Amino acid sequence: MQLIEREPGIRYRELLRLTGLVNGVLSYHLSVLEKSGAIRVDRQSRMTRYYPVNISEKESHMLGYVRHEPMRQIITFILQNDMSTFNEIVDHTKKAPSTISSHLKRLREAGIVHVRYGEYQLYGLTDKELAAEVLSKYRSTFIDRVVDNYVEMLDEL
Repeated sequence: MQLIEREPGIRYRELLRLTGLVNGVLSYHLSVLEKSGAIRVDRQSRMTRYYPVNISEKESHMLGYVRHEPMRQIITFILQNDMSTFNEIVDHTKKAPSTISSHLKRLREAGIVHVRYGEYQLYGLTDKELAAEVLSKYRSTFIDRVVDNYVEMLDEL
């Protein structure tokens, strides 16, 4: 519970590593915490994240994306520049255009980023205040960076 409160949005594998518990024991305890209403679990197709119940669903939704370094870079850049073109985002992040395109698609589908069409496609944040609040509260950890690197390697395969 302390790890989930300290690192909202933590993944199951991170919890396994940090607690030293075996899979079945951790799974049992997380199930008890969820059933008792002490934690909220966000099960997505690619990952499961754990949140304390004192974090709103809107904040936890945003936090799930902010914990991933490339998406955090995109969200931060758009927040600082109000509206940004695809090429500006690619130049800022120094990631492959295909990677940025994939991340922007996921952020659009999640309702975090919107697109304004005109001479150029401009990307903006749907809820700037929420993004700023989550980014100010969030602290990147070494574990997140390791997991991000692993996920990026898988995405590029």
